Amino acid sequence: MNCIIIDDEATARAIIGQLCNNVPSLNVLEEFPNAMQAIKYLNSNEVDLIFLDIHMPDFTGFDFIDTIKNPPKTILTTSDPKFAIQAFGYDCIVDYLVKPITPERFQKAIDKALAIKPTVAKEKQSNQVETTSGNDLYVNIDRRLIKIDIPSIYLVEAKGDYIQVKTEDKNYTVHSTLKKIEEKLPKSLFLKIHRSYIINVDKIIDIEDNSVLIKKDVIPVSRSNRPELMKRLNLL
Repeated sequence: MNCIIIDDEATARAIIGQLCNNVPSLNVLEEFPNAMQAIKYLNSNEVDLIFLDIHMPDFTGFDFIDTIKNPPKTILTTSDPKFAIQAFGYDCIVDYLVKPITPERFQKAIDKALAIKPTVAKEKQSNQVETTSGNDLYVNIDRRLIKIDIPSIYLVEAKGDYIQVKTEDKNYTVHSTLKKIEEKLPKSLFLKIHRSYIINVDKIIDIEDNSVLIKKDVIPVSRSNRPELMKRLNLL
C-alpha cells in the first residue's frame, strides 16, 4: 500500500516512518509537517493509506478529513485518546493509534487496513464556492453544501489553490480562488486589500501604517489598495 505520513512533529514522523519500513506491504511516498501541504499533494497523487496526527497547528486531523473528497483509508496517530469515539464516526478511519505506538499494535492496524477493500477510484477535489442567496454563501465541502452567514465572515485568505474563509464561529478551507469568492461577496461590505486577502471592512479594529487588525489577524494592505480602503472608512 502506498501511504503518506502527516504529523507536525519531526520525531513522530520518523518513528512512524520506521514502523512502516518494517512492514513489507507499506511504501511511504511522502511525509508532511502540516495538512495543507498534504492536501496539495493529494490533488495530483493517489495514496492507499494515510497516517494522520490529530493535533496540528491551524488545521486538525479532522479538519483535514472534512476538507478532502473521498479520503483514503486513514490511521490516526495521536497522544490524545479522548477523540476515539469521534474518530470512528468517519468511514475512512480504520484505526486509532495512541502514542507511543508499539510494533505489535501498529501491525494490527495495518492488518485492518489491508482487510478493507479499496473504494472506487477517487474523484478530483471539488470543494468550492458554489452560490450565494441573500446573506448566505454556500461552499461545497466534501459533497456537502455548507451555508455561511456572509456578515459573519471577517477575512478571506488565499493559500495556494485554496482559500480560507474565516468567520466568527469557524474557519473553512475551500478549493477555490480569491477572485471567484470576491465576485460572490457584496462590495458594500468586503474589500480586497492585498492580492492574498479580502476583508470585511466592518470588522476592522485598528489600522496602522500598511496593515489592518481584524480579530487577532494583522493583515497587510498593498500600496495600490490603500486609497480605496481609506475611501471606505468613516473618517473624522
